[in-house]
Amino acid sequence: MSYPLLSLILESKGVSADMIGVNAAMMPIGILLFSSVIPVASRRFGARRVAIIAALATAILILSYKFFDQLEAWFMLRLLHGMALSTLFVLSEAWIVGFANNKHRGKIVAIYGAVLSASFGAGPALVGWIGIEGWMPFLIGASVILLGIIPLSLVKEPPRQENEDKSTASVLSFMPKAPVLLFCVLVFAVFDAATLSLLPIYGLEFELSLSTSANLLTVLIIGNTVLQFPVGWLADKYSHRIVLLGCALLAALMLIVLPFVMKTIWMWPVIILAGTAGYGVYTVSLASLGARFSGSELVSGSAAFAIMWGVGALVGSVSGGWSMTLFGPNGLPIHLAIVYALLVIVLLYRIKQAMHR
Repeated sequence: MSYPLLSLILESKGVSADMIGVNAAMMPIGILLFSSVIPVASRRFGARRVAIIAALATAILILSYKFFDQLEAWFMLRLLHGMALSTLFVLSEAWIVGFANNKHRGKIVAIYGAVLSASFGAGPALVGWIGIEGWMPFLIGASVILLGIIPLSLVKEPPRQENEDKSTASVLSFMPKAPVLLFCVLVFAVFDAATLSLLPIYGLEFELSLSTSANLLTVLIIGNTVLQFPVGWLADKYSHRIVLLGCALLAALMLIVLPFVMKTIWMWPVIILAGTAGYGVYTVSLASLGARFSGSELVSGSAAFAIMWGVGALVGSVSGGWSMTLFGPNGLPIHLAIVYALLVIVLLYRIKQAMHR
């Protein structure tokens, strides 16, 4: 909700598109800066307490945008907003994949992914319904976050292990343990940020109507929401690396096909499949994280995921725009296809390595 709401408010005040983009970038920068702190804070103060404090801080920050209604103040507020949100993402994802058992972890993570995607679709729709004037959008945003404290307060944390190696709580020490999973998250984040910010513009470049261009993103989100459960089912049934390879390969193929089917009825199923496979990489990566790690390592892994998502989101927004500027509108899907093709190569290499062990 906050991305379109704040951007539209700034646009209504005559702020340039470049400055709106720079202001929006403060949120992923906040995620990048704070994610490595979360494992240390949760170990020292308790993950549930830290999550509840982060939820309260998020609600206060949402209201603060209206209190401090100036562009200069919004730079700091969005930085703090990213820090608070990263805490909620890291801890909630660690709980979800940690509490799910191995038999159903993929399906449970897929449900989480579907809910997350649906919320990303519902936020802009809510802004379109209630508008951007007055206090109402800020009050609704803060209220939703405050309601989230209820389930957070019911989480039962596993007892801490006194002999647990505290070095595992370091995000930097975690990264060498799962480089391929982290690369999967980076690739997904590039895809996610580029499509969220540029897919409607891509449609306009093909002279589609404004509503049809906006629906390209809606249909992509439908693929993320409705079809993640089959991806989770496959992750529970087959090797995670094989399912990741299938998702990356399908995403690359659909993105290559997309320019050839634009302005035809076939663009809709192609976009749905691209969204399903593209987002499926993240779903399976989360399931794999929960299967391989536990305790403080799981929280560190989730924090590392958040950092890679922040890096990918920054890279995706910038590189997607550059690809369209340098190579025309089809530079966007081809650029993203190349990114997924790189992931295919990495996964094939790791599968080959595993077969020769």
